[in-house]
Amino acid sequence: MKDLLIQAARRTGLVDAEQLATFLEESAGQGRVDEVLLNCPYFTEDAILKLFAEALCWEFLPEVPAKSVPVEFVESVPALYAQHHYLIGIQPDADLGELTVVLSKPLDANALDNVSKMTGMPVRAAVSTRAAITSVIDVAYEQRSTVIEEVAEELDSQNLDQLIDEASTSDDLLDVVNRPPVIRLVNDILFRALQLRASDIHVHPYEARIQVRYRIDGILYDALSLNKNVLPLVVSRIKVMAGMDIAERRLPQDGRCSVRLGQREVDLRISTVPTSYGERSVMRLLDKSTGLFGLNELGLGQDDLKKFDSLLNRSHGVIFVTGPTGSGKSTTLYACLNRINSAEKNVITVEDPIEYQLEGISQIQVASRKGMTFATSLRHVLRQDPDVIMVGEVRDIETARMAIQSSLTGHLVFSTLHTNDSAGAVSRLLDLGVEPYLVSSSLIAIIAQRLVRKVCQDCKEPATPSLHELRELGLGDVADTGGEFFVGAGCDKCFQTGYRGRTGIYELMLINEEVQNLIYKRETAGTIKRVALNAGLQTLRMDGASKVLAGITTVSEVLRVTQADVL
Repeated sequence: MKDLLIQAARRTGLVDAEQLATFLEESAGQGRVDEVLLNCPYFTEDAILKLFAEALCWEFLPEVPAKSVPVEFVESVPALYAQHHYLIGIQPDADLGELTVVLSKPLDANALDNVSKMTGMPVRAAVSTRAAITSVIDVAYEQRSTVIEEVAEELDSQNLDQLIDEASTSDDLLDVVNRPPVIRLVNDILFRALQLRASDIHVHPYEARIQVRYRIDGILYDALSLNKNVLPLVVSRIKVMAGMDIAERRLPQDGRCSVRLGQREVDLRISTVPTSYGERSVMRLLDKSTGLFGLNELGLGQDDLKKFDSLLNRSHGVIFVTGPTGSGKSTTLYACLNRINSAEKNVITVEDPIEYQLEGISQIQVASRKGMTFATSLRHVLRQDPDVIMVGEVRDIETARMAIQSSLTGHLVFSTLHTNDSAGAVSRLLDLGVEPYLVSSSLIAIIAQRLVRKVCQDCKEPATPSLHELRELGLGDVADTGGEFFVGAGCDKCFQTGYRGRTGIYELMLINEEVQNLIYKRETAGTIKRVALNAGLQTLRMDGASKVLAGITTVSEVLRVTQADVL
């Protein structure tokens, strides 16, 4: 083999033949030739694999198309085996009936033999890089059909004692071979949720059945019904994953864990509560591989984006992001922090919990049980010489006062409040007990937001909303001007809903001198909003209407998530 490689090197010039010969002589007896060469610092993986392909008269594939992986391979060869040996099968030769197995270790003859036995087909070898093979494994095995219903039937023969003995956290959702049925069932529920882009999984017990529901783009959908008898098994498996006490069924519990789907890392936040029909469980999915959104990807209009961008360069003041739970406030805050240059500024966050790790930023986890609340954390953060502080949420007078006083001492502070609109945030702060002069002198902007579902681009078609809907949205005249509207007809890619993905609608209120005076006088939210509208404020419904006209969302969707602008 060594002679063949040296000859191929001289013939092709892929690597320096003399250097290769010297290295092979020095590394004699250190292991299999391909493994030794692939770990060699002198040659690239690409060059070595091309050299092996030349020496063995095999094909080298720079890329492996995922569509070429046959179903027989995915069903016969476990995902874990393919990942461990870095191999994948591609479409068999129609004339010879051979399966081509693409390897990243050319001399792994045992793996080739094993794949041949598993698939029952003769095989021939080709080579490709680890990265190319790994990416194809992820796609191919993610597309495999899940068999939740079949696995659920197997659970009748299981009991809780067996579960406790057998259950161990499965790192990879694709690794379901030889697992107990309950582990395979929970893995498949998680796997299907990730395929459908779900943000939450609800396991809801009823009198005669268990209903598994997925929250996709903010809406709950029924996904699966299970026999009531398997509830203790499913909930106990979920508790084992999250490190909870499986014997405690009378008290609510919280936990968290991570699972992998191929190369994707997914964080789970898990909560269980006792109900009249058994324990109910909810899992929040945080896919780390999706990454953070940039400020320009959130859905802010051009004018609002310019205004908001200029606010991030301010040296001090408070910016509040408001909206109900699940309206994307944390995503907006992370996008702001991402835009701020952390190399020049000391940025510290106080969160509960930390949802994404940000590079170059210090993030502090609140631990209320240990006395580490938002207010106490913020007090200590101020001694760390910060330039920018992000407080996860203002829940009480103490945190509100600390956040506002921090801004008055020369810090830029970001935080969130649960209010319906931008002007309502002012009333909320005053209701908490913060003095009007503190609020008026520290606030620089309030941004209210909601999330609306986007029309699916694959089944998008023109539609005509009713005149009543248009008037309610404030677009009564558009019907006469021939405005074009779209809805989704429903397809496989959007789960037959007509919507895929979400975007934000925003209401950005800048605190000018006139608004400051109104806050100081304790004027109502309605008065403040009227003044802000005269100064150019665009309400949530107005921003939603502009996104309807741009063909991004639908009239009914904006009406669903916004309230009428009553002033």
